[in-house]
Amino acid sequence: MDGVTIHQLLCFDAVVTEGGFQAAAARLRRSHSSVFTSVKNLEDQLKLRLLDRHGYRVALTDIGKSFHDRTRVFLHELSLLHNHAQQLAMGEESELRIVIGDLSPLPAVLELLRQFFERCPTTRLHLQFEAISGPWERLFDDEADLIIHHIDKSDPRLEFIDLFAGSIIPVVAPGFLPFPISDRITPERMRNHVQCIIRDTARHSAARDYYLIEGARSWTVNDQLMKKQTILQGMGWGHMPNFLIADELRDGRLLSIAGRHLRGGAGEIVAARRRDKPHGPVANRLWRYIEGQAPALKAAVDGVSSVKPRHSSSGPSAPRSRRKSKAGGNINRKSSSSRRMR
Repeated sequence: MDGVTIHQLLCFDAVVTEGGFQAAAARLRRSHSSVFTSVKNLEDQLKLRLLDRHGYRVALTDIGKSFHDRTRVFLHELSLLHNHAQQLAMGEESELRIVIGDLSPLPAVLELLRQFFERCPTTRLHLQFEAISGPWERLFDDEADLIIHHIDKSDPRLEFIDLFAGSIIPVVAPGFLPFPISDRITPERMRNHVQCIIRDTARHSAARDYYLIEGARSWTVNDQLMKKQTILQGMGWGHMPNFLIADELRDGRLLSIAGRHLRGGAGEIVAARRRDKPHGPVANRLWRYIEGQAPALKAAVDGVSSVKPRHSSSGPSAPRSRRKSKAGGNINRKSSSSRRMR
């Protein structure tokens, strides 16, 4: 192995991973000839034929496959060593960037962060609110050091701390629907009523529309608080996090329409950060602090959300307001076809 360089190993791995010298050169931002020469010198120094160049695409020889397996392990360990060296060289961070997702209860999460950052007066907290896939995009675009949101726990790039579980409930205001509320309401029956949805804040990732009924009218808002007020005003219906509407479900200002067809959903909210990025001393202290406070945060959120969703007591959707017609009959405020929303 005398004379073998890290650059040669990186070029070899890139050729194998990308399937050719041209693609490897583009990935490494090197010239084609530079990558080709580096791999050829590696083979000459090892006195091994690592690549079969006779086919349409270069392929690993049996010897090359065995050597590449070990090369990948070595390069991964080298990357970890590089990150560790960066961590050792870091001083106290001047800023930490934290993104809070749309399904997180802000009072409880902000209280957690307040208690920590009171002890870090020299580190500025940069808080950002993002919705749906926005938090993931900020993290992977290296625009956030930590996110509080739901994630794909199988993603090997992430490490996470479980915080709390959240439920999502489809709700309406009393009087919004012209038919009785029950657990048998179907998406087809809701298609004629305006559905309020929250805007995905991702900039370049594919937008995701959770719970959206295909073919129905929809109104889009920026955040969950605006969405809640829109639904409370009878302007639409939608899925809301339980913690944000617990009081309204309790006193009947909102009614659940969850049932066998409109099931709502649940998700696990976590604190997550990149496993493949170095983290400074303040970020690591914050991580340990969140680990220690996670049970208390879960208890606080569970206490806010501990209300059983209720349906209307009886009859057609218990109108919030009725007025007398000139003929003396009751007119539901939502009965006009021009006001019907999903």
